[in-house]
Order: sequence, then structure tokens, then C-alpha cells
Amino acid sequence: MSLKTVCASVASFSVVQPVFVAVFALLCSGCVSRSESDVVVYSALDEEFASPILAAFERSTDNEIGVIGKFDIESTKTVGLANQLISEADAPRCDLFWNNEIMHTVRLQKLGILEPHDWQVPSTWPKDMIASDGTWCGFAARARVLLVNTDLLPDVEEHPTRVNELADPKWSQKCAMARPLFGTTATHFAVLREINGREATLELLQQIHDNAVVLSGNKQVAQAVSAGKVAWGLTDTDDAIIEKDLGYPVEIIYPDQQPEQPGTLRIPNTLAILKNAPHPVAAGKLADFLMTPEIEDRLAMGRSSQLPISKDSNFPPAVLPTEPVRWMRVDFEAAAEGWDDWANVLADMFAN
Repeated sequence: MSLKTVCASVASFSVVQPVFVAVFALLCSGCVSRSESDVVVYSALDEEFASPILAAFERSTDNEIGVIGKFDIESTKTVGLANQLISEADAPRCDLFWNNEIMHTVRLQKLGILEPHDWQVPSTWPKDMIASDGTWCGFAARARVLLVNTDLLPDVEEHPTRVNELADPKWSQKCAMARPLFGTTATHFAVLREINGREATLELLQQIHDNAVVLSGNKQVAQAVSAGKVAWGLTDTDDAIIEKDLGYPVEIIYPDQQPEQPGTLRIPNTLAILKNAPHPVAAGKLADFLMTPEIEDRLAMGRSSQLPISKDSNFPPAVLPTEPVRWMRVDFEAAAEGWDDWANVLADMFAN
């Protein structure tokens, strides 16, 4: 049995191969004809990265367990998949949620629709990378970094080193950030709200709104920097390394590294098994297969250069600097409190 994938948009569907449409129709109908050994994965990680790994899992079971993968294609895919899981909570179709970030996984945790799992990770696993109730586990992270155009800023001494420099008037319209409404940028400022307080973070965001170029996503920020439209921007390591690998004059800076500063935020992929999943045993086997140093190495070697969490990883990703990085200490569960109200406030602030 080969890997079966379904590419869907929450709001609208793209034209895909007929067999994929048929599988998706079956999933949506709730009358899915599939073997009890199949496992259904909703994945926010891009299909090009996740599909080969899911296929490797199938091969590891001698094809006794098949994988049906659903990959959302919208730019707000994490939100879309999370909302679909919420809508299906009374009759889950998904067994395992593979999220490429964390905040909406925690949102599902707080809604009580995830099942605890005995994650096969060492006791030294970072506390901010595993749920307090065992419902999710984080691995293969991206870091929130500054990308600098070295043609526009050739002097290293002039390079920004802190995230809050996005609000500094000296960089007015010369720096960029994605709207903090979705994905890792939304997660980043929810974390800062937990660390610095709500009012201080709202004040910082208003200053950034007025000072920086605000773009639709992290990829657009990285491309604006590499094209010289802005001198620097806040983005993710996976988007930053692509521009660097393409040969553009850019450098990656891990921000807030001084002792009195909070450190660089890393945001992991997360895995979570759905409560009342149709195939919990198969889902658990797949979760254990994915939560290994070997899979982290595979993601580290890929084009997105993900950052392994495991100390047993053997492959340092190209995006990681040679010197040690001070990581921000985070309580993602606390950062997710009051998410809906927070999201509405930011939606109003960044409406235009």
C-alpha cells in the first residue's frame, strides 16, 4: 500500500488528480472505506517534506500500515487544519496531527481533543517541547531570526541584533516583519506577551506596525531582504536559509543573545494523537517513528534545514551557527491562554 495524499484548502479546493479528489470526498463524507491498519495524518508541514517520511514509515511496516495524508495548501494552513480538527472533534477522521509549529496544537490541547501519549523521548527533553499532560511533543524546530542584506548593511557593527529593533525609528520602512496573525509570527508575539506582559507587547506591536514594512508572511519578508527592498527583517530559519543558499547577499543573525536578553525563540514541529482517533494504535506507532533522531536528521538535511531537539542527532543543520545559541525559555501553554481575544486585538491592529 502506497502513501495516499489529499491536498485540501479549508476555504476552497484546488484542482488535483481525480483519485485525490475521490479520497478527500470519502474523508469528508465520514464513510471512509479503508483498512483498520491505515492511519490518517493531517499535516501542516509541507507535503514535499512530509510525504517521503510518511512513505518511509509505510515501508518500515512492510506496508502493513498505510498512511493517508491530508495537506492543506492555503497560506493559513495551520489555522485551517486546527479549525477542521475542532469541527470534527465529535467524530474524528484524523488520527495524528503533524503541525509545523506549536501554538494551535496547544489550542487543541486546551480544548481537550488530544489524547495523551507515552512519548519515547529521554528525560532530558526540553520541558517547553513536551505537553504537561503528554498530549503533544515537539521536535525539529525552526528559529526566529533576523535576515540582513549585506549589500545594504556591509558593516557588521551596523547589523541589528534584537527583535525589538523593528520598532526603532532609525530603521523606519527599512525593516520588515510578517503580520502577527498566523503561524510563527503569531506564536512569537504570544510568547513575548507571556514574557513581557500584554500591554508592553501591544505597545511594541503598535510601534512595529508604524515603523516597519509589514508583509503577508515570513517568506515574503526573506525575499524582500534578499531583493534589497528592505535592509533586514524578522523571519524563520527555513525561509532565511533558502535565500542564502540561492546566493543572495544575506546573513542570518540569531537575535537577543546577550545575558540580559531573552534569547532566540525556536518553534518546533509538533505531533499529537486525536482523542477517539479511529486508529490510535497505528497513530501511536507512526508518532514513535517520527519522534526519533533519525527523522530529525532527515529534516535537518532537507532544504528547510530544521533544528534537531534530540541530543542524539548526528547532523547539524546548515542554518545553525558554529557558536552556541542561547534559546529563549518558553511556556507555550501559558502563551496560548486567551488566544482568541489576543488574536482579535491583533487583527484590528494589523487590519491595514
